[in-house]
Amino acid sequence: MISVSGKKWLEKKINKNSVEKIKQDFNFSDILSRLIISRKFNSSEIHSINNILEVKNNFSNNDDFIKATNFLVQSIKIKEKICILGDYDVDGAASTSLLVRFFNFINQPHFYYIPDRVTDGYGATKDLFKKLILKKPKLIIMVDCGSNSNEAINFLNENNIKSIVIDHHEISKPYPKSNIIINPKKNNGYEKFDYLCATTLTYFLIDLVIKKEKFNFNLSNFLIYVLMASVCDVMPLRKLNREIALNVIKKFDITKNLAFNSLFKLTNKKSKLTINDLGYFIGPLINSGGRLGKSNFATELLSSDNTEIIKNNSIKLIELNNRRKEIENNILNKINFRKIEKENKNVIVYYNPNINEGLIGIIASKLKDYFDKPSIVITRSNNILKGSARSTFNYNIGNLIKILKDNKVIDNGGGHNMAAGFTIKKNNIKILDDFIQKDYSIKFSNSNSNSNYEYDLEISSSAINNNFINEINKLGPFGNGNSLPTFFFKDLKIIKSNILNEKHITVIFKPKVGSSIKSICFNCMNTKIAEHLLSYRKNINIIAQINENIWNNKKTLQLNIKDVFLCHNP
Repeated sequence: MISVSGKKWLEKKINKNSVEKIKQDFNFSDILSRLIISRKFNSSEIHSINNILEVKNNFSNNDDFIKATNFLVQSIKIKEKICILGDYDVDGAASTSLLVRFFNFINQPHFYYIPDRVTDGYGATKDLFKKLILKKPKLIIMVDCGSNSNEAINFLNENNIKSIVIDHHEISKPYPKSNIIINPKKNNGYEKFDYLCATTLTYFLIDLVIKKEKFNFNLSNFLIYVLMASVCDVMPLRKLNREIALNVIKKFDITKNLAFNSLFKLTNKKSKLTINDLGYFIGPLINSGGRLGKSNFATELLSSDNTEIIKNNSIKLIELNNRRKEIENNILNKINFRKIEKENKNVIVYYNPNINEGLIGIIASKLKDYFDKPSIVITRSNNILKGSARSTFNYNIGNLIKILKDNKVIDNGGGHNMAAGFTIKKNNIKILDDFIQKDYSIKFSNSNSNSNYEYDLEISSSAINNNFINEINKLGPFGNGNSLPTFFFKDLKIIKSNILNEKHITVIFKPKVGSSIKSICFNCMNTKIAEHLLSYRKNINIIAQINENIWNNKKTLQLNIKDVFLCHNP
């Protein structure tokens, strides 16, 4: 079944016997059981559907965590001065803030540093450490960076400064000669947790230190930082991440967190926190400082209990984010989406030397979402070309960056499954483009999975009611790796369609049976989907997700259109 956008859609194949077993064992509805099987929920995920499971520390017997715990405890006991080096994104700010809050509580001498994207570049470098050691730290803890900083860590060793790396990015041998490296990508007994971000790993390390020394620090108050970092770093909301999300959503009181409460009040947001709030509201605010040259604002906000600092930094981050939105829209308006669509490449590689380097990650993400393809955006910064990549779930972009670095196509870089960054010479952009297109084709040469899209099942619009939605919501919270279910709807007549904010299309459908349905297709202007939604007047079929839209405290159901089919299509 081919859509107007050229995608081939298939209904997910599931084992009916497995569905029946789930129904019988747990007394679940048919739709819930089908979705559980299609998502391959493990036993703990299934048990968590009607129960909030306690978040347990899975690393108490792991060698890396044991070594790091003992190492950090020793440093704490002798009151060594500790430097925390974090990345300038949400994961870096959140993990840094966790350590700052803990060290503040136990009166540990420390300071932190968040690099400036332009002047310092990315991560742990020798030049950066030359500055930081002037403050005479005895130990440097690198969070969300450091996995490939061999030269920088060698410099620390030469100066008798100890180091711990807590990271989740791809790591290459030979590993840096840090005292301890916590990274699931090392395959050191916890590789099954490679879906965790740096903040999560930091949280569990602090937890082990607290338990070992019996510190009276309530770390669980800051589990929200773990969830925020996981969502914003596009980690899958499955397994342990899902358990964390369920705990936070149920227990987190926004009024008791000064930073979150301030941001919500200043923007007139509702007080109940959702996953979407973290990904589309809080996350961009926290990131805006690092994107536009104020890298320490977010960490200062998240780690402080000073009401004046919190209010001032909240206002600054809101202002920076509004400025970011303006710049971003100007960039997106100048991109020729139709040209990119016609090129029909497996991976989008877009070069524009005039894009603010702090925004290339966002633009890459927008292109990825728009075309549903891995996307790379490259710009010029201080005579250096910098690139940012965002990927789809089936293509490990971090591993690709490692391969490109090994093959000297790029100068430097790193990342994880869904996101990466790098530097490159201009003459190598074409080489990078050719390399990636070939790599993608080879990886999927024996499979049609890259061109096939799956929906959960076909339903009638008359089946949509509050009970149906309640059953679906039991699978939440939804996010990367645990997306909202997608359904196929037949024979819908377009009653009315409008353009919203010059980029979205709103549609009212009338099915053959039942009431009309409000729908929306986000960010679809200048696509074939938009053309048909705005002008086609015969009945169509759609792929869509069902959303609960809340406006003025009134809840309504709405279809989020993902794709369109003409009824005469085979």
